[in-house]
Amino acid sequence: MAEKSPLVNRRIRSSTVRVIDPEGNQLGILKIDDALNQAEDFGLDLVEVAPQAKPPVCRIMDYGKYKYQQKKRLAEAKKNSTKVELKEIKLRLKTGSHDIETKLRQARKFLADKNKVKFTLMFRGRESRRPELAEDILLDIADDIADVATVEQVPKMESNRNMTMYVSPGGTGIPLEDTEDN
Repeated sequence: MAEKSPLVNRRIRSSTVRVIDPEGNQLGILKIDDALNQAEDFGLDLVEVAPQAKPPVCRIMDYGKYKYQQKKRLAEAKKNSTKVELKEIKLRLKTGSHDIETKLRQARKFLADKNKVKFTLMFRGRESRRPELAEDILLDIADDIADVATVEQVPKMESNRNMTMYVSPGGTGIPLEDTEDN
């Protein structure tokens, strides 16, 4: 959602405003025309910085420079924020142990990049009648990556075709004794 830009110069609707000069000193409560004249004397703009106040607070400043600094500040905040993605690794009951090791290496890479990982064990045909086998596989996986991951959601049937487990970055996950009680 875009942020509302402040009212500037003649767009300010209030008849009186509290004015702050470019150095940060209060000039007091002035009529809008007097405030605009003050801003003109400084060769700057009158910018409404606190419209909710009674009377609204306006500052005499270079509006172009203010917009540039706001844009720069937002870009810096966006650059410093990290976006956590959810990566999915799919398995089957018949997935071989070597293939599971390969998928675990990939999961470790995802976790090192600070992404969450969703392990999905898919069933085919009559395999769905043995969910305890799938749960054992997922709990073994959780045990293998416990040094780099924390179990967020224990293995759980999502539908009659899938069992899922969610893990997030951070070692020493939930002890498996606790997960078996749930």
